Amino acid sequence: MSEFINFDDIDKHGPQSYRAEIEVSASELDRDEVAGVGPTLLELTAKKGDLPGEYIADGTASFTADFTCSRCVEPYPVANQSAFHVRFRPRPEASASGETEEVEITDTEELDVEYYSERQVSLRDLAIEQIQLSVPMKPLCEEGCLGLCSHCGANRNRETCDCEKKVVDERWGALAGIRDELAKKKDV
Repeated sequence: MSEFINFDDIDKHGPQSYRAEIEVSASELDRDEVAGVGPTLLELTAKKGDLPGEYIADGTASFTADFTCSRCVEPYPVANQSAFHVRFRPRPEASASGETEEVEITDTEELDVEYYSERQVSLRDLAIEQIQLSVPMKPLCEEGCLGLCSHCGANRNRETCDCEKKVVDERWGALAGIRDELAKKKDV
């Protein structure tokens, strides 16, 4: 089983299919939101694209992971399967000064473009990228997660604390009198 999408093989033999189970550690992802990750299964077909030097990979990435909830900071299990479509195009040539010019993305169709300088792409790098794209910015164990108490740190999904009832922010003390006056006027 190959660990790379090899563009020379596609040129020589036509579209190629790949299936690989790739072990990725949570530390490789460098994301605090990921507490752990299981093996990633990549299944894809790569073929020549319409532009010179362009190759297209269509497939799915499946993995299980433990994400850390952004509210209660507890890990929770996730099973994810997502489809992907990636276009590989040759990296633009370097200028005379040896610097590569920046490429401006002008169309939403170009969001799925990756540039290559070597004639092969690592399936491992593709798997890591697909996991990264699947991690939400603020993962939640459930939509209604109550999070942690800002005073005592209790997980409010599991236990009730009296901190909110006890703590009164003294900055609002001046308004307490106004509230009482309004209540008296309302009763009159």
